[in-house]
Amino acid sequence: MKVTSRKLDGRRQNNKGITEKARNIKLLFLDVDGVMTDGSIILDNEGNEFKRFHVRDGHGIKMIQRAGITVVIITGRKSKVVEIRAKELGIKEVHQKIFRKSEVFDQMLEKYACKDENAAFMGDDVVDQELLKRASLTAAPADAEEEAKKLADIVTKRGGGRGAVREFTDLILKSSDLWKKVSGESLA
Repeated sequence: MKVTSRKLDGRRQNNKGITEKARNIKLLFLDVDGVMTDGSIILDNEGNEFKRFHVRDGHGIKMIQRAGITVVIITGRKSKVVEIRAKELGIKEVHQKIFRKSEVFDQMLEKYACKDENAAFMGDDVVDQELLKRASLTAAPADAEEEAKKLADIVTKRGGGRGAVREFTDLILKSSDLWKKVSGESLA
């Protein structure tokens, strides 16, 4: 899988660097609004909240879980819709209304006996900057804020809620030789 190199903390990340990072990933942290969704929040007259998730993002999450990588949702908002979607996808680590995402990040690393180099993160806004700097392999959707894109190893071609998560999960799986295990296909 061809990966475009990105500047990270003054260094260029090449395909080999991305592949090496991907092979160590055990935890995938995902923001919700702007990453798993397009960032829209729709409210009806009764105050019911609606979000739109992309089915291929969900399939990418299921494949990465089958590969043995734990998915962690970490978001600043609290929404029943997120709980429902996480349950559908079998995501047990759902952390909502989190102001300091780094605190949950540290808790999850400790819980799963991991280090920063075992973590991947996808975020889209300034509140995600700390994790975009700490996690070993990072991504931002194509429509993320510029501050997030500058810090990410990878900027996806697709926007949040439009397949960006799937792009990132596929990259991790293909770069770490787990693709065949979860897809039943060869990369040739």
